[in-house]
Amino acid sequence: MLRKILIGCCLSLLLSPTFFLLNDSPITTAESKKPVPEYAKWGRLAMEETQKRYPSAQIVDYLHVGRYKKNGMYVERFKLWLKQDNREFGVLVNITFEPVTERVKNITVVETDR
Repeated sequence: MLRKILIGCCLSLLLSPTFFLLNDSPITTAESKKPVPEYAKWGRLAMEETQKRYPSAQIVDYLHVGRYKKNGMYVERFKLWLKQDNREFGVLVNITFEPVTERVKNITVVETDR
């Protein structure tokens, strides 16, 4: 009888959350499990294309404007704010791609003052 109680206590200790805290196990929180947005890979591509066209500029801000459908294609739109020397300016980047294959059809980068 005492043996069963002792085994039960040991099992409950091993299965309790405090046991994992004492053993330095990594703890995952809801915040650390944030999903990666769908547009993340397109945002990286937008920044890469912008750096190619403005190699001496620094990207200081980034905004995902949105996604829309046009002629059976998707267009992912971003606005990036750049700083080059004493000049600050924005660029609008549109990435057009096929929805099923995600094959890029066109990328446009247009300067804007706002």
